[in-house]
Parts: sequence; structure tokens; C-alpha cells
Amino acid sequence: MNYLTNIWHVTKRELKQMFARPLYMFASVGVMLLSTFFFLTLMRGGAAEKMPVAVVDKDQTSISRRLCHEMQATPSVDIRLITSSFSEAREAMQQGEIYGILVLPENFYDNLVAFKRPQVDFYVTNAYTVGGNTAYKQLLTMVNLTSGAFQREVLRKKGMSDDVIMHRIQPLTIEAHMIANPWGNYSVYLVSTILPGILGLICLMLTIFAIGYELKMQTSREWLRTAGNNYMVAMIGKLIPYTFVYLILGVACHIILFRFAGFPVYGSHVRLMFGLLLFIFAMEAMGVFLIGCLPTLRDAISIGALYSMLGFSLSGFTYPASNMLPAVQALCYLEPLRHYYLIYVNEALMGAPTINSLTPALALCGFMLLSITTAPRLHKALVYQNYPLK
Repeated sequence: MNYLTNIWHVTKRELKQMFARPLYMFASVGVMLLSTFFFLTLMRGGAAEKMPVAVVDKDQTSISRRLCHEMQATPSVDIRLITSSFSEAREAMQQGEIYGILVLPENFYDNLVAFKRPQVDFYVTNAYTVGGNTAYKQLLTMVNLTSGAFQREVLRKKGMSDDVIMHRIQPLTIEAHMIANPWGNYSVYLVSTILPGILGLICLMLTIFAIGYELKMQTSREWLRTAGNNYMVAMIGKLIPYTFVYLILGVACHIILFRFAGFPVYGSHVRLMFGLLLFIFAMEAMGVFLIGCLPTLRDAISIGALYSMLGFSLSGFTYPASNMLPAVQALCYLEPLRHYYLIYVNEALMGAPTINSLTPALALCGFMLLSITTAPRLHKALVYQNYPLK
């Protein structure tokens, strides 16, 4: 009962500090609200839309103008510039106004009629990965459709039926059945992981700041006295208010994504939420571990920011971890976001058995144990306060 009383005293002290500094609420609730609104509206159609492109039309014929008109009608491409000068289009790309350039050569129509296979060139910028890839995909699709439409018209004039024509133009028909995401909604893969990743970033940075601020302001001894000079009581009491806020944000994010946004869950909502809970605990534990290794606020914040931002790249939801270099693959498992992503894939997308999520769940528990290794060093720092203040 004495331990519980001390935990309550530390929690009340931390709540007063939280409400005295609005930074805490803005850095948690405000950032999550803004991030949720931004990412859900960024690709509300399931993918990036209306990517700006340019067309260098050196042919200036009815077929080239028709191709531009049909490209403009697609939802993913917006033709911002039609010109006969490649230099003008390249300058627009260098200024960041467009993501791709389609070059229609001279005598484009004449070569089509003569079956000389005119060469069409694409130029895309990789400085914007999503924009460049989307623009390239749409440009390539439209050119292939134009080629097929031209062949169809020629064969029709030769008296062939549409059924025979389609067998000649497309002898193999592809039926795509996308597992767990039949709509091809890119947000299902991206937003469902990046928003928990941002929540984990908030957990890590605020944990480091809450503890490091005590060291910087030399109030750590008062904090320990409130906890009855018990290090574990002090840590538990300090982290309880933040954990409660993170849990509310996690539940709200889960409801928004899987209830209102309609993202699929083929497994268990309970197991997915339990995985998010373990992820929050793991990120808090990593915050304690980092401030314990570097009991100086500025150093721990810098390392924590670098560590959490690398998690987005190493988690594997934007680039498969199996295709990374072996040394980089090993680094992936040092990020809690990687293990939460595996739980999300098993539960939400695959509906896999519980045993498949057991290994990443245990790995997240391992991060919690990691924070114990720096407890003596951090406790010493809280007592002696002999670390740089600036």
C-alpha cells in the first residue's frame, strides 16, 4: 500500500507538470490529430491522384492531341504543360512543378500508320518517389492503351471481328486477385503503419523529454523523494499519465482507421490492439533506455529522433526487409515498429493464427526488459545530477 501511495503522489506531481506545460498535449494529441488528418486526406482515393506531368508534343497531329486529351481524363495524371520544347518541360521538372515528361516524337502518327513502331520517351523524377512512380505508371499505361486502340482500328478495317481482334491484341488475359486489399488501396499498407509509427515517435521523444527535463532543471531529487527514494516507483508514477494518453490516442487511431475509414481486419481486433499496447510500452522503454545511456537531454533527444525516424525505413512497410542487405536486415529487428508491422500484417491483412504474432510480441516485450539494463546509471544520474545541464 505504501508503494501504491507513492506511485499516486508521483502521478499527481506529473499531472500538474503536464497541465502546466501545454507542450505535452500539443506534442501528443495535437501531432496525432494533424498527422491523422493529413495522411487520410492525402490519399483519400486510395492512391496519389492528379500527379502533374508535361507532354512534349513534337508531332502536333490529331492522334497526339487525342492522346493528351485521354491522359488528362485519367484520375492520376494532370497535364500541366503541353509544349514542343523539351527544354521548357525539363525546366519545369527541375523547378518541381511536374513529376514526369512524355515525349511524342516527330512523325509519330505517320510512323504508326506505316507500322514503324515510333519510340516514345518517358522522363520522371525520383526526387519524389510516389509522384515519379505514379506518373510513370500512368504514362506507360496510357501509351500501351493507345497502341492497342490503334491496332484495333487497323484490324477492324481489315474486316476482323472484335472477339478475334482482342485475342490478337491481348492473347493472355490477366485476372488480378489482391489478397486482403481487393481495392488496391495504398493507404491500407501505408497509413495503417505510419500513424502508429508517429505515435511511437511521440512516446519515445516525450519519455526522453519528461525524464531529461528533470535532470536539466535539477528537480530529479525532488522527484525521487516524492517516490520514497524508490527508482521503480518514480518511473512507474511518471509514465502512467503519458501511457494513459498514448492508449487513448492508439484506440482513437484504431477506431478511425478500421471503423470509419473502412480498412480491413481479417484477424482479431483484440490481438491487434494488444500488439499496439506492447508497441507503446516498447517505445517508452526505449526512451528510458536512451536517456539512461545518455543522461543529458540534448544528446538523448538527438539520438532518439534519429532512432525513431530510421524505424520508418527499417520497418519494411515501404521497402521489403527481405530485399535489404543482410546487415541492414539485422538492424530492422532493433526497431519496435518492425515487430508491430509484422503483427499488423498477420492480424489485419492475413488473418493468420495467433502463433504467427507470438514472436514479434515477445520481441516487443524484450525491449521492455532492455530499459532495466540502464536503471543503475540513470538512478545515479537522478541522485547526483553530475551531468551537463546545457
